[in-house]
Amino acid sequence: MTGTLINAAAVFLGGILGVAFGTRFSERTRQTVLAGLGLFTAAIGVRMFLQTQKPLYPLGGLVLGILLGEALRIEEGLAQMGAWLEKRFARGSGGTASPFVRGFLTASLLFCVGPITILGSIQAGLTGDIQLLAIKSVLDGFAALALASALGIGVLFSIVVILVYQGGLTLLAAQAQALLTAPMTAEMTAVGGLLLIGIAVGSLLQLRPIRSGNMLPALAFAPLLVALVAWLSRLAG
Repeated sequence: MTGTLINAAAVFLGGILGVAFGTRFSERTRQTVLAGLGLFTAAIGVRMFLQTQKPLYPLGGLVLGILLGEALRIEEGLAQMGAWLEKRFARGSGGTASPFVRGFLTASLLFCVGPITILGSIQAGLTGDIQLLAIKSVLDGFAALALASALGIGVLFSIVVILVYQGGLTLLAAQAQALLTAPMTAEMTAVGGLLLIGIAVGSLLQLRPIRSGNMLPALAFAPLLVALVAWLSRLAG
């Protein structure tokens, strides 16, 4: 839960600064900071991918994961869920939400609906490594600053959603730790690195659109391929 607590603290700090001083940060400064964070995120992704022992495992997992993710339209589903929630909370006078509710809802969706949230929570739960959630904390803190400067103090209350949702994912991943061997964890980490590079390229650096959400099933397929090959090797032996 350490990574989630850091994330919540970053959102709180960013939100407070946004309410107090957010209008003083230019759009140019915000874009440059995001570009720097994108480069750093991509570098971490490369570092994670280099933990693979056999590159064919993350490759196979990625291909199978993309096929399933595209069939299920995971990223489109996440976007539709966000739109549905926003529409639901926007009911009221004239069909518009209050600034507080809009700030809370927008921040909660931004901080909790996305591949890096799932990826970071899984890594923290399985290995205790919180580096991805630390990166997410910096991104969320900066985003909270921008959102709070526009939408107000409601952004700060998204901390509750972060603690419940992200913390819950981390605890669930920790329960699955006993089922994964070291090679399975290594290949899952390698796939996570590829997804992180996709997030950096598509969302932070905005070089080209990448549907990273549709690649999430690869996190399950890569370790399953490791387990399958090990099982077949035992049968052959």
